Parts: sequence; C-alpha cells; structure tokens
Amino acid sequence: MPSLRVCGVDEAGRGPIAGPVYAAAVILDPARPIVGLADSKLLAPARRERLAEAIRASASAWSVASASVEEIDSMNILQATLLAMRRAVEGLAPPAEEAWIDGNRCPKLSGCRVRAIVGGDRLHPVISAASILAKTERDAEMRRLHLTHPQYGLDRHKGYPTREHLALLRRFGVCEIYRRSFSPVRQLLE
Repeated sequence: MPSLRVCGVDEAGRGPIAGPVYAAAVILDPARPIVGLADSKLLAPARRERLAEAIRASASAWSVASASVEEIDSMNILQATLLAMRRAVEGLAPPAEEAWIDGNRCPKLSGCRVRAIVGGDRLHPVISAASILAKTERDAEMRRLHLTHPQYGLDRHKGYPTREHLALLRRFGVCEIYRRSFSPVRQLLE
C-alpha cells in the first residue's frame, strides 16, 4: 500500500504590526532527506536560508501563500492565518492527502484530512520545513517593503513591535503596510 502524502503546514508573521502573514505547506520526499530541519525560530538566519534552498530543491511539493494586511484587518489575524494556510495547501502539486498543522487550529480543507499538532514545528521535520519556508519568504517580503518604506527599519525588525519600530511608527506615522486592527497602530490612529 502506498504511503500517505502528508504535508506540514506552518505560518510566519502573526505577531507583527506590519506586513502580510505567510504560510507554507511542504511534502517531503523520503528518498531525499534534508539534514538539520528544525523550528525556524531556533535557526540562525543564514542557516534558515540554506535550509529553505534545500527544501525547495528536494521536497516532493511545496507552496507558500499569504494573506494581506487588508485581509488581516477585515477578518482578524487568526482567520487570515487560516486563509493563508488553506491557500498554501491548495497550491501543492501533487496535492496532500493529510495536512499536519502547527498549532491548535486547522484551516478548512476539502479533500484533505487535517490534524492540529501543538509544537509541531519542533516535533515533525515536515512541519519544520514549512516553518522555514514561511519564515524565509515573509522575511524576504519585509526586506522588499523596506526598499519602499526605509524609514521604518523593516529590514531589522521585520514588522514586529520592537521599541525601535514603535518609535519610528510614532515619528513617521501609519501607512498602508500597517495592520490597523492591531493595538499599537489603532492607538496611533485614534
């Protein structure tokens, strides 16, 4: 009996006050193992980038998707994250038969079983791989946004509400890349 095509799914960017939220789905190829997969938050940036290249080269399938700032503000960060996850899983070719989702909430998927795994990015290499792709793709998007909005320092804090970022936001004001539904941004607009 052939083995089930399982994809790992994880997100990056739920906590920032700027930029989209990203999700990735990955189906690993058992014939092409990738050494060193771990939760993206535990890896140095250069190591993450090298592993992302290896995942894109060796996985049976991978897909990265996002939900925009407008979607985050209109439906809330949880629903936008689940939307990005669904888009990522739907982007896989061949499709997954089962999706292992990092966390305690699952997106609604048709034709694919889903399983929530709290701490899955540390437990299962297939979810670690998704964690790495989501994080590296979102970081790349924040570096691109930095080119058009350099005054906010997005290349350094990636949109997270650091002390530096909040000071820059107060100085330069809110623009279209900010999540207006998030408290620090909403307070500035009031």
